[in-house]
Amino acid sequence: MRKAIVQQFKRPSGVLGRLAGWIMARRNLRRNEWVVSLLGIEANHHVLEIGCGPGVALELAAELATRGRAVGVDHSELMASVASKRNAAAIAAGRVEVVHETAEAAVRRGEQFDRIYAVNVAQFWDAPEETLVALRNAMTPNGMIGIALQPRNQGATDEDAERAAMRYEQLLLDAGFVDVRVERLDLQPRVICALGRVRPSNA
Repeated sequence: MRKAIVQQFKRPSGVLGRLAGWIMARRNLRRNEWVVSLLGIEANHHVLEIGCGPGVALELAAELATRGRAVGVDHSELMASVASKRNAAAIAAGRVEVVHETAEAAVRRGEQFDRIYAVNVAQFWDAPEETLVALRNAMTPNGMIGIALQPRNQGATDEDAERAAMRYEQLLLDAGFVDVRVERLDLQPRVICALGRVRPSNA
């Protein structure tokens, strides 16, 4: 049963997918609050969350982007539906949009974002560097990206998190981001977030 539930975290569906969404919404609140706080989201920002899951972090981002817009995408139809229900009032007000699609499809929409983030999602990308380049091209000058991970494999350790930190830091550099750094949150296991910026237009 545990293995079946763990598999649902990649693309939740059905009854077990709803259980996975419930777990994500409740157990990951502190992690999501921390990642959103690192991004410096301002009132007029246009924000994109890749893999918004049940929509908890998206709700937090929308509370900051009061005059902007927050877009959440998830390749799980179930999670997109759950996130839409959680953010129904903000969607009705035009401040939030939830879309059932992939990260690649999201950036092909032609929008420009000031902030992009993904929490426990990048490990599932087939071509992470290509995805990050596409995301960078969909960002405004001096925009910020955050790629976060808290290892969830059985027996996960802080060392697993640090290996991911080094990998994500290098991926952001290879994708053309600047001012790349890694922040850490002391949970069990540790949460890491690799942050980078798009070059300013005058750079």
